[in-house]
Order: sequence, then C-alpha cells, then structure tokens
Amino acid sequence: RQHKEVEEISDAAAWIYLAQIAIQLTDSYNLNYVAGYSTTLESRVNDKNFENIYVHGGGDLGKSVFIRDFVPSALAFLLKGEGEIVIKINPDFGESAIGRVAPVDSGLWWIILLRAYGKITGDFAMQERVDVQTGIKLILNLCLSDGFDMFPSLLVTDGSCMIDRRMGIHGHPLEIQSLFYSALRCAREMLAFDEGSKNLVRTINNRLSALSFHIREYYWIDMKKINEIYRYKTEEYSTEATNKFNIYPEQIPHWLMDWIPEEGGYMIGNLQPAHMDFRFFTLGNIWSIVSSLSTPKQNNSILNLVESKWDDLVGHMPLKIVYPALELEEWRIITGSDPKNTPWSYHNGGSWPTLIWQFTLACIKMGRIELARKAVDLAEKRLHADHWPEYYDTKSGRFIGKQSRLYQTWTIAGFLTSKMLLENPEKASLLFWEEDYDLLEICVCGLSKTGRKLCARVAAKSQILV
Repeated sequence: RQHKEVEEISDAAAWIYLAQIAIQLTDSYNLNYVAGYSTTLESRVNDKNFENIYVHGGGDLGKSVFIRDFVPSALAFLLKGEGEIVIKINPDFGESAIGRVAPVDSGLWWIILLRAYGKITGDFAMQERVDVQTGIKLILNLCLSDGFDMFPSLLVTDGSCMIDRRMGIHGHPLEIQSLFYSALRCAREMLAFDEGSKNLVRTINNRLSALSFHIREYYWIDMKKINEIYRYKTEEYSTEATNKFNIYPEQIPHWLMDWIPEEGGYMIGNLQPAHMDFRFFTLGNIWSIVSSLSTPKQNNSILNLVESKWDDLVGHMPLKIVYPALELEEWRIITGSDPKNTPWSYHNGGSWPTLIWQFTLACIKMGRIELARKAVDLAEKRLHADHWPEYYDTKSGRFIGKQSRLYQTWTIAGFLTSKMLLENPEKASLLFWEEDYDLLEICVCGLSKTGRKLCARVAAKSQILV
C-alpha cells in the first residue's frame, strides 16, 4: 500500500511538472504556437505558480528545444496522445553548445524521433513533406560522405553525444554507432523511393550490412573474447591476421578480468587501431539492443551482465552512464582535470535516471520486463522526494549530483515514458527494431581473404543469427 501511494504521488507530480513545460510550450495548452522549451526548469514559488519559471541553461522562453534532451519528453507526449506538441517544436542542434562540441547525435535523434512520431500517431504526412525528406537526405549525406576513415563506423570528435565533455570517446564511440545504425534503418523506412533516392538507399543498405558485422564482430567482448585478446599475437601483417587492429594484450584492464561474468558480455566503448576502450557505456549497449545492432544472443548477454552487476551499474539509482569512472592520473589526462567530471560524478560514472526509458524499452523487447520494473520501482522511491535531479553521484548513485539541476525535464519525462511503456508493453514494439535478415543478401563486410568481395552468406549468417 505504501509503495502504491508513492507511485501515485510520483506519477501525478511528474505530469504536473511536464504540464508546466507544455504550458510554456503551447500558449496555455491551446497548441496555437510553441513558445519554447528547455532542458531544465524550476518553479521559484511552488507547483501551482505556472507563470514564474526559471530556465537554467536554455536562455529565455521562446528559444528552441535541444533535440537530444527533448526526445524523452517527445515520447511521453506522444504516448499520452499529445503529438501536436512534438511537431511544433523549433529544433536546436547545438549551435551554442558549451565548448562548441559537435553534437553528432542530434541529427540522428531527429530522424529516430521522426519515425517514432509516425509509428505512434499513424500520421505519416510529416515524413512525406519535401522539406523533411530533404532534411533526412542532408543528414545522411553528411554521415555517409567519403573520408579517410577505414571503417564503416562513424568517426567523430570527443563530446559528440550525450557525453558532451572530454571523456576520451573521440574515434568511433559505441553510442554514436548504435544511433547511426538505427537512424539509417529509420531513414530507409521513411525515404520516398524514387530515382532521386535510389542510390542513397543502396548506400544505406551497404552501410547497414557492413556496420552491423563490424560492431558485432569487433566490439563484442565476453569471457571467451577477453581470453582470446589476452593471447593475441601482435604486429600481424596479412589479410588473415587474427589481431586485425593490433591490440596489445596489456591493454586489458585488471578490473575487467575479475568483473566480467561467465554468462554476460557487452559492447566495448570504442575501437581504433591499437586501442580498445573497455569501459561499459550504458546508452550505447542499451541502444544496440533496441536497434538490433547486436545479435539476439548478444542482447540477452548484455542484460545478463546488467542483472549480474546490478550493484555496479544500477546501485541506488539507475543507471550508470559509464562504468568504471576515470580516476587519478587517467582522469587528469583524459578529462583535462574537468572539475565537473570528477570520479563517479556527472559523465564520469554518474547515475542518470533519464536512461531508464531506453533500458525499459530494451528489456521489453527481450522479454525481461521484470528487470525494467525493478529499475523503475527503485527510481520511483527517490525521484519525487529528491525533486527530480539531473544525475546522482558516488559509486552507488546514493547522493544527488553536486551540480545536479533539479526538476530536470528529461529525468521526469524518462520516468513517465518508462511507466507508460510498462503499462502498455505493446507500444514498445513501435519504438524498437527486429533483426533485418535482408541484410544477409547484400553483406559487404569484407569477410573474404582479399577483403574486396561479397562475403559468403553462411559466414554472414553466423554473425546475424547467433
């Protein structure tokens, strides 16, 4: 009974706060115009004072929404049947971001949200508009343009995604690859297939095939794979090399060898020549499940790992953005002694409640709904009482973050979206992707010895179907 009361209070309070945002967005909820939106807001007086709202970090009302931060709010409104709010926003792709980082993920999230809008509302007219079709093509042309990179994964700078400060993720971070993969799949669904888009669709198919093989084969680690890396020979020069990226066994961190469970595994954070980032990045792994970038077997192994390492990855508040944290000299060199990203704080091992909605989506897809419910119940006990913080600090996520903003909209919206998905699990199928077996027919992953032919279908299936 006590839990039920907490649940009802949390749900009601969350909708009150999100309604405040809607009022600021939509001229007293009449949907006549969009006044603005921000990542964070706090009432200076009380919940009933809808007029006196102070916006942190977002400037004056009337400015645009930042796409990445808006996604959970958009989904909450869509699942509640208020889709008109979503299509009337003015997007912001990070032109004024701190440090002038390039938020590569914002364009990818825009494509993903566009598909979600059509799936949930049944209104596909938005996708068919000429300006929207042009927008999709412009983003894809930017992502698929030729460059000096040797891999099908997307090469980006540090700070190009949710982790938007120096955290050593420059190169080919998993989060970007999983969003890139799902954005490609979304775009392929939504593009009008005509002479003008025929070559682009073919390029998308080829990239999807190559990217899925690359991530599944080279980013995946479990006990067996770690032991294989531990015995790697180095400086191999041939197309038949086992250690294709010349990874040194000494790179395997000591914490990992005792941490990895027998029945679990995950996608590493980054891969480049002579470099593997063995940190567990939660969003990248969760979205690999949602988008089917990872195989069904890998999907279950990732959730097995989360369940096995619950105290490390969830603790007192779901979910760790990355595990483990950078500490001591590593923290000084990689972050530049960032005072906001001290060990187990903010992006350096902090706990971010907004990640609950992606985790819930992944769990529902894999039939692990009780695991999602366990995380939501844990968050529900604290979020309302703690005034909906942006993030939590310490190794177990026990304390509200030292610079955490309160009444954080994507904390509120992530919680509400999770609750609605748990109440209506059938809605989740509109937001995730199943395995695409057609990719087997066009696999260009370079499995052959020369690396220049289409791979054998049998070899490709071993990566798709396991």
